[in-house]
Amino acid sequence: MRISDLGIFVGTVFYSSVVNASIFPFPQSPTDCVEAHRVCSTEPRCEALYRGLELCAADAAVSPLGEQVAAECLEGQDALLAKHPALLACKCQRGFRKEEQCLRIYWRVRLLPGEDELEISPYDDTLMDTRMASLVAASSFMQLDGENQCLKAAQDCGLYEKCGSLRSEYVLACTKRVLGTNRCNQHKCHRGLRRFLERVPEEYSLGVLFCPCTDTLCGERRRKTIVPSCSYQEMEGLQPNCLHQQSFCRRDDLCRSRLADFLNNCQPSPLTPSGCLKDSAGLCLRAYAGLIGTIMTPNYVSNSSADVSLWCNCEGSGNQWQDCLRLQRMFTQNACLRESTPHTRLMDWSFHIIDG
Repeated sequence: MRISDLGIFVGTVFYSSVVNASIFPFPQSPTDCVEAHRVCSTEPRCEALYRGLELCAADAAVSPLGEQVAAECLEGQDALLAKHPALLACKCQRGFRKEEQCLRIYWRVRLLPGEDELEISPYDDTLMDTRMASLVAASSFMQLDGENQCLKAAQDCGLYEKCGSLRSEYVLACTKRVLGTNRCNQHKCHRGLRRFLERVPEEYSLGVLFCPCTDTLCGERRRKTIVPSCSYQEMEGLQPNCLHQQSFCRRDDLCRSRLADFLNNCQPSPLTPSGCLKDSAGLCLRAYAGLIGTIMTPNYVSNSSADVSLWCNCEGSGNQWQDCLRLQRMFTQNACLRESTPHTRLMDWSFHIIDG
């Protein structure tokens, strides 16, 4: 099955799900955070409390809040959420025009979250589960006919104008060197990757990312899809500490949100058929792809493996060693993630046949 055929299949399944929605309606979507804030801004008291939390966030970005200031900020947060609980229940849509504005609102009313809240996704997935699960299931039936599947996926992308142009755009951003240096502009590279993943239909973008391989030539093309020399690893080749990376990520509303989405939707469980706590391989696959283009960008570890990891290690973690390993293993030893990516099952099967 070619990627183009997969697109037709997924489109058919998605259309059927829309038709059936009149009989079996989706759960009602949560209020969008931009809309929740708009309602809040019409009331002076609510808006004043929200602005106070923005000041708290600005201070916290410079240095940790003192005990008294933190207590005052927390009091303001409690007062705001008691008066307008919709701000606590609101969610955001990935890739929408006002996504970053929405995420800023989402996190401002969670200024001092507990650890558990960092693993609650800010994204509304009520309308995405069925579509993504169908895509994953369809991908699992792609036949390996000896051709380079990643080359075919790239060719299919090139035939679709939007996919080809946005792919060329991020490749240029990731390979162009900053004037007078031997370094790329990683910020522009990440932004280009996010644009590609958010604006190109998933049957093309995910086809390029998760194409199945039976040889190292195909594996190399797949590994280099995101231009890892710029988007994934540091130019000097030195790996940072994973917890330091996570700390930097959580200072940015977008990265913090994508990481929370991944931790929430790719949590493994031995009790479900998919291996995922939420029992949705589609949501995990989409959450993993959402990390690409952030400081927490993952990638394949080699040309001959479907294993993935972050570009970081746990050296210097001290008494947080276990926390660091736990974060690493969400990528390297995660049954949910492993079973969510179609190429993993095909890759393992293919090498078994070749090696046998």
